[in-house]
Amino acid sequence: MCGIVGIVSKSPVNQDIYDALTVLQHRGQDAAGIVTCHKGKLNQRKANGLVRDVFRASHMAQLQGSIGIGHVRYPTAGSSSPALAQPFYVNSPYGISLAHNGNLTNSDLLSMELYQSDLRHLNTESDSEVLLNIFAHELQKLGKLVPTAEDIFQAVSGVHERCKGGYAAVAMLAGYGIIGFRDPNGIRPIVYGRRETEKGAEYMIASESVALDALGFKVVRDLAPGEAVFIDVDGNIELRQCATETHLKPCIFEHVYFARPDSIMDGVSVYKARLRQGERLADKILRERPDHDIDVVIPIPDSSRIAGQSLAAKLGVKFREGLVKNRYIGRTFIMPGQSVRKKSVKQKLNAIGLEFKGKNVMLVDDSIVRGTTCEQIIEMARDAGAAKVYFASAAPPVRYPNVYGIDMPSANELIAHGRTEQEVAELIGADWLVYQDLEDLVASSAEGNKAIKGFDCSVFTGEYATMDVDQAYLDRLAQERSDAVKQKRDKMLTSEGALIGLHNDMS
Repeated sequence: MCGIVGIVSKSPVNQDIYDALTVLQHRGQDAAGIVTCHKGKLNQRKANGLVRDVFRASHMAQLQGSIGIGHVRYPTAGSSSPALAQPFYVNSPYGISLAHNGNLTNSDLLSMELYQSDLRHLNTESDSEVLLNIFAHELQKLGKLVPTAEDIFQAVSGVHERCKGGYAAVAMLAGYGIIGFRDPNGIRPIVYGRRETEKGAEYMIASESVALDALGFKVVRDLAPGEAVFIDVDGNIELRQCATETHLKPCIFEHVYFARPDSIMDGVSVYKARLRQGERLADKILRERPDHDIDVVIPIPDSSRIAGQSLAAKLGVKFREGLVKNRYIGRTFIMPGQSVRKKSVKQKLNAIGLEFKGKNVMLVDDSIVRGTTCEQIIEMARDAGAAKVYFASAAPPVRYPNVYGIDMPSANELIAHGRTEQEVAELIGADWLVYQDLEDLVASSAEGNKAIKGFDCSVFTGEYATMDVDQAYLDRLAQERSDAVKQKRDKMLTSEGALIGLHNDMS
């Protein structure tokens, strides 16, 4: 999962993109990058690290121009090499930079086609570089010296015809403008907005509406599945449907975990969706254990806090912040190796003993993936004196890997894969475990926008919207996402990245 932003402004855009990336930092903590355009020349800075660490005053001074794009990354396939930081760039045609959120499920096939038929060179194994080169090739086929908006939309149509998977992207054509587009299933989110200034209208494209809110842009709307928006350097805007067959199936895990609660995605308030998740989970608890003995509900910070509050309210029990988070430790979900995850949990959370001692505690989390974090937190609760430790997941059992841009591990590393809920409870050490029912999770989000007829729930069901994911693909994915492979690849690519300064700084 990554965060993307593109801005066409009437004044220098570097600070606005920096601020937007800071707001989107929760979507990726591995690397950050910005590319701006000034008088037809591109200026770029990207590197591993948080936004605040990647960009210094000297870098910001070099990022001149009134249009630009930015990216925050966490590694979809596990690698965190500096060479994989985005945006990516190709010089032909026109000079194109691209930032991408998601994953292409036919990336291997496209890589071969790019080399054998399109005669294009790829420098990394990133599917984002594949997407960029597909877009560039589709533009180049038109053979125009000066591309029109219609030419750009035609190139996006070519992208949709060739690329499978879940993706949202922003791209900048040097001296021409910025384009944003979304996959035909609308799996990955992208929204655009407008800000009025004395000099005229300014536009912004981003992964989440909260980035627009923070910079004073008024949200216009989300891009529809398969739709593209083009904003030229003068601020003229055009939109076009570029796919022949579309379905709106947004990723429901955005509502569970990834998105900020103050974002609105496809008309659904993430905050309200999480409130409803807690309420429906409470209904299930009351059905299954009407005489429960829960003394206190304690959320695991931060993404389960909202669901935990509404769950406690509906159960009529106390809600307490019994776990204190060290905010200077990154998300364990993003950590590349199991040993690193285990170490980070204890660095990240500390229990307030008086909220646990002698009590029957219901811990609430947004989901359970590997189960490592849950197990350690339950142990932490018992060490703090809890009489019983119950565990509630605001999401159903995660039994299948994600193939559309979330770095969930292979199926055999998912604790719920091939196991009953009771078996998972025993493995994590809970006295009782309750999962959200899938129909309740879907209803929690669907209530926010009746026009959405379905969501991508593949991590719960194993049903993939693009219809091109078979067992052979999942087996390859499992090999790529194993901790051993990730660590080996990181070591190799970090060495390569140190040698390729071109990919880290370009001015």
